[in-house]
Amino acid sequence: MAARRTGPWTRGALGTAVATGAVLASVLAAPVAGAVPTSESWIAELGIEGGDDSNVIAGDGAVRLRDREPRATSTGTAPAEGQLLLAPRRPAAVTDQVSADVAADVPAGAQVLVAVRGIRDDDTWSEWRETAPGSPARLEQPTFEIQVRVTLVAAPDGSGPALRRLGLTADRGPQRFTAAEPTTTTPLTSRVFATRIGLVGNDTANGHEVETNDRFAALPSRRSLSPRGTGDYTARVCASETRCTWVPLWDVGPWNTRDDYWSESAVRQEFGDLPRGRPQAEAAFTDDYRGGRDGFGRRVANPAGIDLADGTFRDDLGLTDNAWVTVTYLWTGTGPSGTAIDRAARLEVRAAPAADAAVVGVVAPQARMSYECVVDAGAGRTGIGTRWIRLGPAQFVPADQVEARDVPSC
Repeated sequence: MAARRTGPWTRGALGTAVATGAVLASVLAAPVAGAVPTSESWIAELGIEGGDDSNVIAGDGAVRLRDREPRATSTGTAPAEGQLLLAPRRPAAVTDQVSADVAADVPAGAQVLVAVRGIRDDDTWSEWRETAPGSPARLEQPTFEIQVRVTLVAAPDGSGPALRRLGLTADRGPQRFTAAEPTTTTPLTSRVFATRIGLVGNDTANGHEVETNDRFAALPSRRSLSPRGTGDYTARVCASETRCTWVPLWDVGPWNTRDDYWSESAVRQEFGDLPRGRPQAEAAFTDDYRGGRDGFGRRVANPAGIDLADGTFRDDLGLTDNAWVTVTYLWTGTGPSGTAIDRAARLEVRAAPAADAAVVGVVAPQARMSYECVVDAGAGRTGIGTRWIRLGPAQFVPADQVEARDVPSC
């Protein structure tokens, strides 16, 4: 398998991360008349390397879907889709918007969706933002590093698009920026209805093959879809105050694919007349919003705003039926974060900094955790001190099991 192309930040290399915020601040503070470039254009290399790409092939001068059979989801079948994830790039200019020039054969009903994201001041990725002719993707803050994702979606009749050329331009919009130190902001939390994904053996939107007792979640927008095997976008899901799980977002759904209901109304892809934090499916089911139908015109059979894989649903949260849960969309805030070192096993979260404290949650493999500080629990029977990272009130994980940098003392 080829090397992953998600960049140094998504591989958890926090100990060697560049101080992006400080460097960016120095450039933004430079005089306008300085020799800092303002724009860069290039033609993307459309080769398929196999690392982060999913369900796409290259041949005859184009990138196409490998399998065009409809994809199973928790709310029925959906047209096949695949992703081409380009390598992260550092443009010559500080960038806050990216434009795309797409040359493709697109049958009626099919789609070629180009999205971009940038590294933020806290060294995490911003959300994906789509770019279209005449409508550049606008990033939430200026950045030195971007990544581009191309999603190919088949038409309902199974015919697929062919991407032949992708030109990109990174530049800065008309707004002016002032230098500022990175800050910690609180992510959005809302209460939504959760359903179980199931679908063992099927592929998710990012190409992950669903396993028995798998641990991940789905939200109804590609803006928060993590590349396969990463926790770039992680949700904390709680069934109660003492039973929570941190899970990566690896699929799109339920019901909609353009309902980023965790976004502010001004930037929400669709349904911007709904309150932030309320899924369109919930409004359709409970209030007959849009005639009780989802964005595809289907009658909404439940108010689900999140789908949970079996291991997350049953084992980690102890759910036996669909239920209301409290979800924190961690990427909507900023601040220090880290990932579990063991990428194969779940990490237990304890109520106190002690190995015999009650388990109050679990961190799924590849999930990202926001943290507050580290506490030294003192020497145990071995005479060796144990350090614990505090994720929040009464939530602790062993520091030696988390890849993080510069964690302050509590």
